[in-house]
Amino acid sequence: MRFEKWQALGNDYAVIEERELPFALTTERVRALCAPHTGVGSDGVLLLSESPDRGYVATLRIFNPDGSEAELSGNGVREAAMYLRHSGWTDADSFSLSTAAGEVRPQITGPDTCKVDMGRATLTSKDFPEGTGDGTGSLVAGGSALRFQHVSIGNPQCAIEVTGALEELELGELGPQIEGHELFPNRTNVSFWRREHDSAISARIFERGVGETMSSGTGAIGAAVAAVLRGLESPVTVRLEGGELEVEVTEDMHVNLSGWAVPVYRAEISHEFLEALAGV
Repeated sequence: MRFEKWQALGNDYAVIEERELPFALTTERVRALCAPHTGVGSDGVLLLSESPDRGYVATLRIFNPDGSEAELSGNGVREAAMYLRHSGWTDADSFSLSTAAGEVRPQITGPDTCKVDMGRATLTSKDFPEGTGDGTGSLVAGGSALRFQHVSIGNPQCAIEVTGALEELELGELGPQIEGHELFPNRTNVSFWRREHDSAISARIFERGVGETMSSGTGAIGAAVAAVLRGLESPVTVRLEGGELEVEVTEDMHVNLSGWAVPVYRAEISHEFLEALAGV
């Protein structure tokens, strides 16, 4: 079974075409594939299949390394879009992908860069059922009361502004408490962000089903939308451990995400590993 490893700002995925799979992807198989020492080692799996709707170049399913399925990933969409272009699925610069969160529209802007129309962000959703119209709320984590901004961009985001040093935050302690908080019945992604100037922020992100990552596209969007709501100018440059992303937020909360994605390697999974996967 052939696959490719791609990464965007250190957020890496195994990209697999469904027609290559000899079996369905189950929770246990995704976990085994993503395992860092006994599998291919990745932050998740991007599964691409032909769409029954001719309006889409492909259908994209996104799996976290814990085996759960994510609605959307900003980095994952860029990696999938660049893979599709490089692999000959399309020669168009702009096209549509079908995801669990609905349609997304990538636009290839360079040899390794892509802008993605991510649709409209909302401040209310089923993933924060107790929320008010402005999406703000508070919770206790790590013994401290924290104010947050809920943002839905196909998946749930909990964005928390901080004024101190981001690097001093104990995300390994705070992240799981917030991700699984009772306010969020489907769990949530978590971003801690700090304003740097009128159109730039720094952020650290704890992804649902993943843990802290070097980068998260939708996490960056959650933080950027929260920043714009608090007076920052759009587009917002989001500085992450893995690099920078640009997030454009319009007045009606429409979001465009721009950044790069590159291949790491192409490989073939061994017959022995496939047999092991078939047995889990």
